[in-house]
Amino acid sequence: MSFNFNQYNDDVLFVPLGGANEIGMNLNLYRYKGKWIIIDLGIGFAGPHLPGVDIVVPNIDAIAPYKNDIVGLVLTHAHEDHLGAVAYLWPELGCPIYATPFTAAVLKNKLAEEGIQGKAKVNIVKAGERYDIGPFGFEMVPVTHSIPEMHAVALRTDKGIIMHTGDWKLDDAPQVGVVTDEATLSKYGDEGVLAMICDSTNVFVEGESGSELHVRAALTDIIKQCEERVVVTTFSSNIARLETIIYAAKDAGRSVAIAGKSIWRMVHAAQDAGYLKDVPTFLTDVQGMECPRDKVLFICTGCQGESRAALSKIARGEHPAIRLSPKDTVIFSSRTIPGNETNISYMVNKLITQGAEVLNDRTGFIHVSGHPARGELKRMYEWVRPKIAVPVHGEARHIHEHAKFAVELGVPVAIEPTNGVVINLTAATPSVVGRVEWGYLALDGTSFIDSNSGVIRTRRKIRDDGYIIASVVMDKKGAMVGHPLISAPGCLDATDDKDMLIALRDEVAEAVAKAGRGGSKGRQLDESIRGVLRKMIRDELGKKPVLDVHIHSM
Repeated sequence: MSFNFNQYNDDVLFVPLGGANEIGMNLNLYRYKGKWIIIDLGIGFAGPHLPGVDIVVPNIDAIAPYKNDIVGLVLTHAHEDHLGAVAYLWPELGCPIYATPFTAAVLKNKLAEEGIQGKAKVNIVKAGERYDIGPFGFEMVPVTHSIPEMHAVALRTDKGIIMHTGDWKLDDAPQVGVVTDEATLSKYGDEGVLAMICDSTNVFVEGESGSELHVRAALTDIIKQCEERVVVTTFSSNIARLETIIYAAKDAGRSVAIAGKSIWRMVHAAQDAGYLKDVPTFLTDVQGMECPRDKVLFICTGCQGESRAALSKIARGEHPAIRLSPKDTVIFSSRTIPGNETNISYMVNKLITQGAEVLNDRTGFIHVSGHPARGELKRMYEWVRPKIAVPVHGEARHIHEHAKFAVELGVPVAIEPTNGVVINLTAATPSVVGRVEWGYLALDGTSFIDSNSGVIRTRRKIRDDGYIIASVVMDKKGAMVGHPLISAPGCLDATDDKDMLIALRDEVAEAVAKAGRGGSKGRQLDESIRGVLRKMIRDELGKKPVLDVHIHSM
């Protein structure tokens, strides 16, 4: 769908293409005076509706035509849902990138993997300094999160200031990173903030999100009580939690082994940027398995049930090094992202059948969120005092509740965005003024395809109803040679359903014979065979499998 941006050249527009329908895959566009600035460009988890796919990235067709007008991409922090798509999509944008040192270090590793490190210009920025690019100025404002160098972005235009919070929380003892900069946020509030684009993740949670310090104490106590091997899984980019796990293992007298490439990458990036310095040497997964069972702790990827992650492979018994034994303990030091419940439940059941004890945030204080609960949101609004609230980083239910809460707190206008809306922030009545194309691209193996492509739709159909292939060979006179060949993977078993397959074969043969007597060829013959298969499977099994007919001529 097209939208005429030029008629709004004198207005500041906000266009989310990710993160306003889901938690994750954040992509935020701002436009003013014909120029664009982008804040964050992340991935999302695929979910069961995309079989064979682990991650998705935003469809950027709406911004691609304006490539030459993009003045910069500003990254708030190094979590995958905020920068994970940069290495895949930056070639379509080609703009300068702005990030603090740690975020830049993580990004550069990703760019190098995609072979574009030397092409993408990454500018290092510091908190408290103003940077002017095109009609925008911005300052990075330190806020607490579960990773070093998390920053809100104070975006300045001559029409007003926009506070883009990114991910944040309040924690007086964050262990890694800094305490949220209340003074600077309040300073902007005193100056006057036009709009705040704010995190909605925990809007249903009363009170405060909790401190990482308390998690460290609780995890230490739990690990000390474990008798055999311990496996802990968390988000690989949660540096605060990685440090907590490492120190808890040290206090319990355990060496730390790492399983999962993304954790290794994050650890190396953190150490290169000056974090995780005073920690013991990490072991590989193979070395960890050589340690006494009560003297090792594994940190694994896979807290969201990702099929290719280390913990999923352990659960399936397919990991090349790690095997679990009865009385081993698996700890999920993370929260479940909505949509991943089924995958995680499947993995947990697999782990339990191996004799492992599985702990999560419902069985112990082993996780605190990096996002603000209602009490923290209230304080943020008291500091910033925006005229307009635009909740993001949430599903529709989070955004709706956040908007209502903002109005209760005295914000004059609250706008509920969805991906693809165009919001005019500087109109006399700020509101949604249009929509642009948006969607998801699925990483299928090593390439991206549209998440609603024919390939994905067919894959879902095969998963749910199976697949039937009928092959028929015809001679030059139009007579069938031999018997039809019928295969029905995912629909009929070659041994258990042999009689049904024979019946299908005979019905197809009869259909070919009737079609031949009637002079049918090509497409007509194809449709006759499909009709027989479709009716028999529907009548006998109540299914509608994908049908594939091959007619071969001699």
